[in-house]
Amino acid sequence: MPERMKPYFPSVALLLVFCYLGVQALTGDRGLLGGHERRLLLAEREHQLAELIERRADMEVRVRYLKTDHLSRDLLEERARAVLGFADPRDYVIRVADLPGVTADQASVSTRS
Repeated sequence: MPERMKPYFPSVALLLVFCYLGVQALTGDRGLLGGHERRLLLAEREHQLAELIERRADMEVRVRYLKTDHLSRDLLEERARAVLGFADPRDYVIRVADLPGVTADQASVSTRS
């Protein structure tokens, strides 16, 4: 029986390779059925990129105002207060409990009287 099957082995091997490639073309990482997942991942990454670009632009503005040529006293004072935790004697400081997703800068509100 094995002698009779010998001519069919290359055909069977080729058929198995085609089946494997067909399944991968449909369900693989870059397959036809995985397009929706890729689009969701792309949208998520684009959202992250937009947030990072916005943060970078904000940081660039802050750095520009902290340089000696364009020193902004207000920004310098704000950062010193946030980092050191000090307040001006004329300020009303309202401290709130730690809230999830709120940074310390956003939680501490101070206004001058």
